[in-house]
Amino acid sequence: MKPIRTAIAWLSALALAAGAAAQGYPSRNVALVVPFAAGGPTDVIARILAQHLQKTLGQPVLVENLAGANGNIGVGRVARSAPDGYTLIVGHWSTHVVNGAVYTLPYDVLKDFEPVALIATNAYVIVGRNDLPASDLRGLIAWLKANPDKATEGTAGAGSPQHVGGVFFQNLTGTRFQFVPYRGAAPAMQDLLAGHIDLIIDDPTNSLPHLRSGKIKGFAVTAPSRLAAAPDIPTVDEAGLPGFYFSRWHALWAPRGTPRDVVARLNAALVAALADPGVRTRLADLGQEIFPREQQAPEALAAFHRAEIEKWWPLIKAAGIKAE
Repeated sequence: MKPIRTAIAWLSALALAAGAAAQGYPSRNVALVVPFAAGGPTDVIARILAQHLQKTLGQPVLVENLAGANGNIGVGRVARSAPDGYTLIVGHWSTHVVNGAVYTLPYDVLKDFEPVALIATNAYVIVGRNDLPASDLRGLIAWLKANPDKATEGTAGAGSPQHVGGVFFQNLTGTRFQFVPYRGAAPAMQDLLAGHIDLIIDDPTNSLPHLRSGKIKGFAVTAPSRLAAAPDIPTVDEAGLPGFYFSRWHALWAPRGTPRDVVARLNAALVAALADPGVRTRLADLGQEIFPREQQAPEALAAFHRAEIEKWWPLIKAAGIKAE
């Protein structure tokens, strides 16, 4: 019986130590890892949140950019970090859903992280070159069906939102077109403006300036509600393609095994940040829609994350999308 009593005592001591650590959390700097270069959308969102989080937590929250391999380097670093709440990851749909289907990863995008909270989401817009014969989404679909395999969609590479969104679009509409990969959304847009490609399923931050200037056509927003920044663009439901919902969402995770009390402390700090009027305004200016309060719990992120994997992995794998 002595080994059993020893094991019980050890586990009790471990639990007490974890509880004590959580009560004193945080006692030093917190690293907020962004798995992309500075200046991009994920980096900007992280820095907006870090400013508020450090006020609530009472310790510096430092953004660390660890770019490479479409986010896998930074995400992998956090997966291997100590589960103490001092190294966190701001990831999104690509890093924590798509990458698990298109790469062979040394970590599990679902099992190796503790969900903290959903942050915000932004829908995409279906845009086309200005001289396309179609004037609305129904007309675009009809034109694509009349010209199978002739039209082109610009993407930011294999597994990018533009690519996966394009496959989803083809599946729902029964259309076929060619994918043209670029090194990013910006060069794809330059070719759309020049008329070298026909369409992009694009991030609004990339497209809206050109839509406002009348240089490209906007067909629909890939969400059930219109964009506040572009209220004249109809939703896919209104435009004739109901259910074509496609967005890039951001969330916060900690390494697997992070104490519940620490996760709860981080969640409360993030919820407070997302309720701050200044934070909300700055995120809205970026085209971000903050998730409702009831969806900001760790359990909500866990369920949402699992549902996204169940939705997108079969589509990605059936299309044979692999990292280049």
